[in-house]
Amino acid sequence: MTTTVPQELSSMLLGQAFLNDAENRQETLAAYKEQVQQYVAIENNVAVLSDFSTNSSYIYAGAFGHFFGLPQSGTIIESAFEDFIFNKIHPDDIAERHVLELRYIQLQNSLPAHERIKYSTCCTLRALNPQGSYVPITHRMLYPKSLVNGSIWLALCLYAPAANNEPQKGINGRIINTETGEVLPVEAYSQYDRQLLSTREAQVLALIAKGIASKEIAGQLHISAYTVNRHRQNIISKMQVANTAEAVKTALMMGIIE
Repeated sequence: MTTTVPQELSSMLLGQAFLNDAENRQETLAAYKEQVQQYVAIENNVAVLSDFSTNSSYIYAGAFGHFFGLPQSGTIIESAFEDFIFNKIHPDDIAERHVLELRYIQLQNSLPAHERIKYSTCCTLRALNPQGSYVPITHRMLYPKSLVNGSIWLALCLYAPAANNEPQKGINGRIINTETGEVLPVEAYSQYDRQLLSTREAQVLALIAKGIASKEIAGQLHISAYTVNRHRQNIISKMQVANTAEAVKTALMMGIIE
């Protein structure tokens, strides 16, 4: 199965306003690339440094790179998202991981740019090993650099073997304040989920999730079928997904509907 980053993630990150100062950013980017490369050499993990302004990524692999079939050298890909790694992760886990990043983006956008580096995510994902079996790996993510206009510029994803190989339910996704060690309670960032859709749109989506047709939804909510279809289009647009089926899946994970 091929898994790609959902539209809501790519649109949020690649659709930001980036300043026309690419030349000035090169020195900063070079410094981050060097630091990540040195970290990987010590930690032996896999790191993906993504540049949202150019929709590209720099991949560095230590010994753990063999897990994903990566050479132990720097690789550049023309995408800010490492789909070749996502394709090896269990579909249920990658969907949860994308929701965690959506919430992380919402939290980041609520913070001043200089505060963002204090927060990172951590989760455990089931990934296919070279033998074709799912085994747990650890995934961490942070946004180390934003631009002066508030746009998130660089992201860093880290992949490493999991310390605990015991089966678990879900990915145990967390957002952590790395300055204090505090694990943020879900309430601290899930509050943004409810702001994504209007009350009426959430009602319509909840009924869609139950398999109810537009005509019946119109009757239950005492609105016209035209209005239901308009809400459908608004939901797809706001959640930036391909269809209402994707909207339902994402909304269920985010707790927008039950």
